[in-house]
Amino acid sequence: MEFLINHWLDITTTVLGLAYILLEYKASIWMWAVGAVMQILGIVLYYQKGLYADCGMEFYYLAMTAYGWWKWKALPLNGKAGEEPTPITHIPLRLALGWGAIFLMLWGLIWWLLTTFTDSTVPIADAFTTALSLIGIWALAHKYLEQWFVWIAVDVVTCVLYFHKDIPFKASLYALYVVIAIFGYRRWRRMMTANSKHNNNYTLQ
Repeated sequence: MEFLINHWLDITTTVLGLAYILLEYKASIWMWAVGAVMQILGIVLYYQKGLYADCGMEFYYLAMTAYGWWKWKALPLNGKAGEEPTPITHIPLRLALGWGAIFLMLWGLIWWLLTTFTDSTVPIADAFTTALSLIGIWALAHKYLEQWFVWIAVDVVTCVLYFHKDIPFKASLYALYVVIAIFGYRRWRRMMTANSKHNNNYTLQ
């Protein structure tokens, strides 16, 4: 009982996180609603565990959750009947290079902030996952297929970090995330291909 009391935030956010990624796997808009609740609880959890960058990141996630919900509901400007709102696409190369450079700058900045203004014992890893997640949630909001690669990298590092910080349930969840992300990428790729064929057939009609 004491264990459950001490880890209830970890357990609750783990359950919500599992629901979140399964909805992401299905490309369901309801992932954003589940994510909002998870993020609010995550703010408390990460602050208690001294993961200050992750704690601050949750506020950004909340803002991106609202944006993602709106973005996924909005029809494309050139949308046609039968098309899905905000279809899955590849990230343009120019954006990938630009956001790659932004990631490196953010990683360095967050690392410096953590080492200068906090007592963080894991500034490099915490800064890495935070900076890369900033990119990942943006790519997810735009339904770029390659967002899965970002989350795989984030999930692997986060899994190790959370075991180190004694957040075992959420660490195990991130290990599962890696597996689901791999299958998620394959599913989204099939969905993107099917949608492309559907639109081509619609154009020919």
